[in-house]
Amino acid sequence: MNLAIHYYPTRNLVEYERNPRKNDDVVNRMCASIREFGFRIPIVAKSDGTVVDGHLRLKAARKLGMESIPVVLSDNLNEPQTKAFRLLANQSANWAKWDDELLKVEIQELEDLQFDLKMTGFELEKVQRFLDDFDGEKEDLSDLVVDDKKVEITKPGDLWILGDHRIYCGDSSVVESYKALLDDKMADITICDPPYNVDYGSSQEREDKKILNDNQGEKYELFSLRHLFPYFSIYERSNLHLHIIIRVFNVAESI
Repeated sequence: MNLAIHYYPTRNLVEYERNPRKNDDVVNRMCASIREFGFRIPIVAKSDGTVVDGHLRLKAARKLGMESIPVVLSDNLNEPQTKAFRLLANQSANWAKWDDELLKVEIQELEDLQFDLKMTGFELEKVQRFLDDFDGEKEDLSDLVVDDKKVEITKPGDLWILGDHRIYCGDSSVVESYKALLDDKMADITICDPPYNVDYGSSQEREDKKILNDNQGEKYELFSLRHLFPYFSIYERSNLHLHIIIRVFNVAESI
């Protein structure tokens, strides 16, 4: 398919009245981008001027006083396809994920070239985090001495007695841990937050890293619930406060 670029007067382009993307607060940023790089990405529109994709670029072009801008026509799309493409064009930008290590290198090179990092589209706070991380990785750590003879104070199996309080270092999925901690007594109340399975960062729109092994599926049920609940029933008086995410509630309720 050969795409022809047409130049439409900005006054003849019409914004889709039900555009679900809210972008008024970032028009100035797009203006700065166009001033720096030029108008590089054409608007997608129908031949009658109705915009399918590119509302933010159109608003910025008008604010900059541009009389005409490049347009690619989408008259070959029917109405359902047009509606779907309007959403896809925006949402698909969130599909890919950043390789943070390579991104750090790119940002650092731009910094070294004294290029305005605001023009990357990233928030300056995030850019600074990348630069700080990069600087930290370059530090010479050869003079750091690791004391291999350092003795660990607390080890698995240790029980600390702090007045009326007892703290046990052990495995909560092993019954012996409960015996050691409670000395075969019953707990009046149990408050727990089983690990973790929240799957932070699962949204494609989230820029932070995901937490490793934070989405275990059935493994979570087997490890975190089926291993722990039997011991709760033995060592506490039916006063259990359990902090879990809603999507595993049915699993907990069934147990």
